[in-house]
Amino acid sequence: MLVTLLTCQLMIVLDVTVMNVALPRIQADLHFSATSLSWVMNAYTLVFGGLLLLGGRAGDLFGRRNLFIAGATLFTVASLAGGLAPSATWLLIARVVQGIGAAMAGPSTLALLTTTFREPKARIRVLALFSGMSSAGFAIGLIVGGLLTEWLSWRSVLFINVPFGLVVVALALRYLPRAERQSAHLDLPGAITATTGVAALVYGFISAASDGWGTATTDISLAAGVILIAVFLVIESRTAQPLLPLRLFADRNRAAAYASMFLAPMAGMSMFFFLTQFLQDVLGLSALATGFAFLPTALLMFTMIRTIPRLLPRFGPKPLAMTGTASMVAGLVLLTRLTADSGYFPLLFVAMLLMGFGLGLAVSPLNVIIMSNVEPHDAGAAGGALQTLQQTGASLGLAILVTIFGTASRSAGGSAQHALVTGITTAFTAAAAIATLTFAVALTFRNTRSAS
Repeated sequence: MLVTLLTCQLMIVLDVTVMNVALPRIQADLHFSATSLSWVMNAYTLVFGGLLLLGGRAGDLFGRRNLFIAGATLFTVASLAGGLAPSATWLLIARVVQGIGAAMAGPSTLALLTTTFREPKARIRVLALFSGMSSAGFAIGLIVGGLLTEWLSWRSVLFINVPFGLVVVALALRYLPRAERQSAHLDLPGAITATTGVAALVYGFISAASDGWGTATTDISLAAGVILIAVFLVIESRTAQPLLPLRLFADRNRAAAYASMFLAPMAGMSMFFFLTQFLQDVLGLSALATGFAFLPTALLMFTMIRTIPRLLPRFGPKPLAMTGTASMVAGLVLLTRLTADSGYFPLLFVAMLLMGFGLGLAVSPLNVIIMSNVEPHDAGAAGGALQTLQQTGASLGLAILVTIFGTASRSAGGSAQHALVTGITTAFTAAAAIATLTFAVALTFRNTRSAS
């Protein structure tokens, strides 16, 4: 059961980054324009982020096993269709359907882990593994994408999901427990406002990243998103069976963990985006070598996964969060020292180690803190909120930092390479500021010696 759920989670997270390296070949093969190519990534991100809350609560009400199997099946079929895509439109539709399947399966994965592994030590261990899969999957996606694109074709990046998806569905049918459905109705007004609100925010962030802040599309989308989310919170405070029970935020540590889950990806995940450009355009590495360059980050994340189950009960969340976020700040500050003459060793290598250690230590315990004391009937909603904040935080962070990067690059002058490095280091300065804010949130944790 654990292998089934973690494999599905890895598939979902990998799909966020695994296609990055393949984008140039997709553009050449399917004749995407330079502006429309970004939608190969954004179509998935937009739908996935917009439907996570709805997917989480639907699993609580209609059966998590059923929703997990349906979502994994839909994701697998859409991956096959995307790999066979004869046109740009076909591929974009497949990516949308992938996002729907991921939003159905993702929250149910977390809820099934939480409700099945109830013994405190076992729960901490499996939730740390889940968090590690989610975090390290970003780095692994670049490596897998580079391998498949270089050795086979961009289509294999999608086809690789098919055998794994079939195994996940087969194992799920055999091993996942049949949870009882709750006799309740779906909060339809909350579902509509939450889904459209989050989708509008994610679209606004995507628009800001591509077109800049201040455009009509960006402003209208973000304003609509904020208004809809405000309406959603009013609805949730008044309805008897909310899509997102606000009582989840009553616990101080859980509220701080939710805030950290929003802020940490804003600062941390942008590292992959900017360093990919630096490694390829400044150091001249191939797509495959670029993927392997992120191995120090991925390996240290996995190392921290193995230690979190022992560290969290012994020291509590506050020291881990403070140490992890401080390491992130140090890594990002080090990256602000990059120049066009910087090599991989020692600066980049040390910074990647610090970021891998920091992300593993700061982010891995958050799933445990958020999910460990959740009532079983709220597990899907809690997991949906967690993943929504993580996805939205990553989108917002990238939009802000790409805008800062573009402004700094345009005003830098000099050669194209100098302008690129100036933009990247300026963006890392802003990312370090966000990581510092994450450290401030870590200070608000109430320390306990057991996450249970």
